[in-house]
Amino acid sequence: MNTRHCFFIVSCVIFAFIIGWGLDNHRAFYLFAVFGPLFILALHDIWQKKSNVLRNYPVIGHLRYMLLDIRPQIHQYFVESETESTPFSREQRLLVSERSRLANDNIPFGTLRDVYQEGYEWFSHSMQPQKISDHEMKVAVGGDDCLKPYVASRLNVSAMSFGALGKKAVLALNLGAKLGDFYQNTGEGGLTPYHLENRGDVVMQIGTGYFGCREKKSGKFCEELFIEKSTLAQVKMIEIKISQGAKPAHGGVLPAVKVTKEIAAIRNVEPGVDCISPPSHSAFRTPIEMLEFIVKLRELSGGKPVGFKLCIGIHQEFMNVCKAMLQTGTLPDFITVDGAEGGTGAAPVEFTNNIGVPLNEGLIFVHNCLTGIGVRDKIKIIAAGKVISGFDLAKKLALGADICNSARGMMFSLGCIQSRRCHNNTCPTGIATQDDKLMYGLDVEGKAVRVKNYHHQTLHNFHEVLGAAGLTSPDDLLPQHIWRRLNQSEGVENYAKLYEYLDVGVLLGDDVEWAHAEEWYKASAETFAVLV
Repeated sequence: MNTRHCFFIVSCVIFAFIIGWGLDNHRAFYLFAVFGPLFILALHDIWQKKSNVLRNYPVIGHLRYMLLDIRPQIHQYFVESETESTPFSREQRLLVSERSRLANDNIPFGTLRDVYQEGYEWFSHSMQPQKISDHEMKVAVGGDDCLKPYVASRLNVSAMSFGALGKKAVLALNLGAKLGDFYQNTGEGGLTPYHLENRGDVVMQIGTGYFGCREKKSGKFCEELFIEKSTLAQVKMIEIKISQGAKPAHGGVLPAVKVTKEIAAIRNVEPGVDCISPPSHSAFRTPIEMLEFIVKLRELSGGKPVGFKLCIGIHQEFMNVCKAMLQTGTLPDFITVDGAEGGTGAAPVEFTNNIGVPLNEGLIFVHNCLTGIGVRDKIKIIAAGKVISGFDLAKKLALGADICNSARGMMFSLGCIQSRRCHNNTCPTGIATQDDKLMYGLDVEGKAVRVKNYHHQTLHNFHEVLGAAGLTSPDDLLPQHIWRRLNQSEGVENYAKLYEYLDVGVLLGDDVEWAHAEEWYKASAETFAVLV
C-alpha cells in the first residue's frame, strides 16, 4: 500500500463498511457524516489537475495549505526575535501600540541590539542637553507664488487610498489628524466623503489615473472636478504622484475584489475590475510641462501649495526637472521623496524588492540637487518610508528632510498586526479591506484617539532626542549627528562623511565636482529622457 494514499484507502474501507452496515443504524450514520465528505474530497483531489500535491496526497495534502495560510502568524508570534525586521520588527510594532495607548513604552535591562554589528546607527548627544517644550514646532509650506501657505506638522499620515484602506480606517485616520492637528494624505484614490466627514486637514494626491478629477471615458485630467474638490477648505495642499517607493514606474493597482460600486463611483471606473493607474501621466510629457501643470493646479486650487512625490530612479531625470526649474523660474512648493522600503497594498515582487532608490540615498540626492541650484530654502522636502520612532524622524530631518510622513506606523496605531493580507481583502483587523464584516471590528472614535496619541508621543520623543543633542530646533539637525558602523575594518563614520553634501549654488558654476557631475551637464529641461 502506498503510504501517501493510506488516508484515502482507510477512508474507502470505512466508507464501504458503513454502506454495508446500513445507514439506518445511527452509529453508521454518524460515521458516514464524518468519513463521507472526506471520501468525496479524496476523490476530488485525485481527479483534479491544478495541484500536484493534492493528487499525490489526497485529503491530507490540504494540511500543507492550511499551514501555509497561518505561517505568517506562527512566524510573528513564535519564531521572530524582538528586533527582526520583516518588514517591521516586533519591537517597532509594540512601540507604536504602546504609544498609541499611552502605555509605558520604556524598555528594561538594556538594548536588544548588537551595537557592534555592521549597520548599527546612533545619534550624537551633547554634554549640555537642552529641555525642549512639547509644543510642536511646525513648518510653513508654500513658496513665493503660493497664496495660501500651509503650516504643517513635522509628522503626518502618508498617502493611503480609500480602496486600499476601508472607510472606517480612513475615517479614523482623518479624525486622528483632526484631534492631533496634522494632515492626512488621501493617496492616489482621490478625495472621498470619508476624508471630509471628520474635518481633518487633507493633502489631496493626484496620481496618473487622476481619480476623483478625471474624465470617465478618456481617463484624462478634468479641471472642473479638480476645482470642485481642491478648493474645499479641508484640502490644504495638492500632491502630484509621479511614483511611489514600493512600486516605482509601475502605477497603482487596486485589485478587482476591492473595487466596489462605491469606490468605482468615487474614482469614475468600472466596479469589479482591477483599477489600474497607468505608469506615467498624460497631463504632461516633459519637465517644463510638469512645472506648467503645477502652476495650473496652484491657480485652479486658489493658490494652495502644490508639489510632487517620487521615488528616485534614474538620477538624470530628476536633474532634468531641476534644469527646468532654472530655465522657467517655476518651483514646486514641496517635493515628497519616497524610498524603496515604502509600503503598498499590492505590488509585483520584482518592483517591491528590486526597483527604486532607498529613502536615505534618494533624500540626500534631492537635497543636494535643490541646494546645488540654490532653491533648497524655497522648497520643502517631505520624507516617506518606514518612519516609526522619534529617532527615525530625527534621522530623516538630519539627512535633509523638513517633514516626515508615516503610513504603516499610523496603521499600527489603528491596530494593524502586519498580517500582510492587504492585497486580498481579508485584513483581520478591518483596516485594509472593503469587507463590512471585517470592518465591524474597527472602532473609529477609539482608534482616532490612538492615532492622535501615537503622533503626539512620537513628536515628544523626537523633541527629547533633539534636546539630547543640545539643539533647540529641528532646523539645526545635521548629517554629522547620525553615526553608522560600517564594518570591522572601516570602523564608524557620520553621514556628513559617509555621503557627499553640496554647497549652496555649486551646480550653477561651470566646474562642478560631484559624483553626478557628468549627468548634471547632460541634463535637459526639454525632456525626461536620459541624454547620452
